[in-house]
Amino acid sequence: MRLVLLLALGTFALGLDAYVTAGLLPAMADDLGTSVSATGQTVTAFTLAYALVSPLCATLLSAARQRAGLLVSLAVFAVANAGSALAPSLTVLLVTRAVAGVGAGLYLALAASCATTLVSAERRGRALAMIMGGMSSGTVLGVPVGVLLARHAGWRATLCLVAVLGVLSFVGLAARLPRLLGDGAAAPSLRGRLSVLADGRVASVVTVSFLAAVGSLGLYTYLAPVMESEAMGGVHGITPYLWAWGVGGVLGSVLIGPLVDRFRRPYTLVVGVLAVLCCALAAFRLTASVAPLLALAPLAVWGAAGWALQVPQQHELTTTRNTSGGASGGTGGRASGGTGGGTVAVALNESALYLGSAVGSGLGGVAFGLGWDPSALPLYAAGFALLGLLTQLTWVRTATRRARPTLAAQDSGDTEDAPKRR
Repeated sequence: MRLVLLLALGTFALGLDAYVTAGLLPAMADDLGTSVSATGQTVTAFTLAYALVSPLCATLLSAARQRAGLLVSLAVFAVANAGSALAPSLTVLLVTRAVAGVGAGLYLALAASCATTLVSAERRGRALAMIMGGMSSGTVLGVPVGVLLARHAGWRATLCLVAVLGVLSFVGLAARLPRLLGDGAAAPSLRGRLSVLADGRVASVVTVSFLAAVGSLGLYTYLAPVMESEAMGGVHGITPYLWAWGVGGVLGSVLIGPLVDRFRRPYTLVVGVLAVLCCALAAFRLTASVAPLLALAPLAVWGAAGWALQVPQQHELTTTRNTSGGASGGTGGRASGGTGGGTVAVALNESALYLGSAVGSGLGGVAFGLGWDPSALPLYAAGFALLGLLTQLTWVRTATRRARPTLAAQDSGDTEDAPKRR
């Protein structure tokens, strides 16, 4: 688990970068001379590049080059953030945010997939929770600090901080990560990797992640202007609300791991988490309209459910390694699936997560441009989360039932191989 902790250091920097922009939009818009809705498209650029490029890179990456992939992706991420901090215009900022999204997307997909190969089958949930915990910790600890730093030194200083954290993570991984993390794993063919895309089980899980992200992450992008609306209390200092969302996210991503390992039923956990997310988003709108401080509770629950959702989702997808990524059987087949199909499936899920965020933030920008009431956005977000729940209860349920015989055989094989894992 020490190596998993090392991987989580990198996701901490990613978590800060991915979500701190939500609290910086007004300051960025004023500095660049643009509107909040136009500046919000920097989030869209980051998430869209993340969503489109990371599965492609994961598909082409050789299993024996995961260490190089991790380091290169983290270096690209750090350099792009430095460029964002120096951007003289919105156009340049959009480009650098897109490049940062490419680096972040590949790194997180590799980190999540590698984490599951470094531990035994019964500890995969905890390993994935640590990776997601790094992301959520970067949000709860870094985002409020980044917003405070921006108030005193400007938003560019906050992005400089992200770049520094990326460099520190790169140095740590370069020094301690094994030379060949995927050594001994036969690289599956491109055709074998691409077969993951046609797996109905993968497609259904990824669709749920997308719909949940449209509502949850898309709304978070515009948390500041939403809270500033009169119907939500006219709040201008959103730091306590960012903390509430972030603390909930850390607790949710950490506590869900042991539950996944204990009950081994990701489908049921996802149903429960999605139901909680729907209720939290609706309650956020209702409580804020009564008294803004009352909204802190549903905000925390919203953050917890949003972050917790991805742990059982990733756990579900890593079980496709033998059936989608490498069906060759034996030790070689298992290894290739773990680093081939498993990585591609996780990359697709992360892409769906960020594509959903991009779509959500894009729709939010359109809503602002049309002059819609910002206080209505939480209700629309709850609607997308509800669509995700309905998809889970129909399409995912059917695909999971069809896959049960294969999953049972895989779990048996993983138990036999567990002592061989580091």
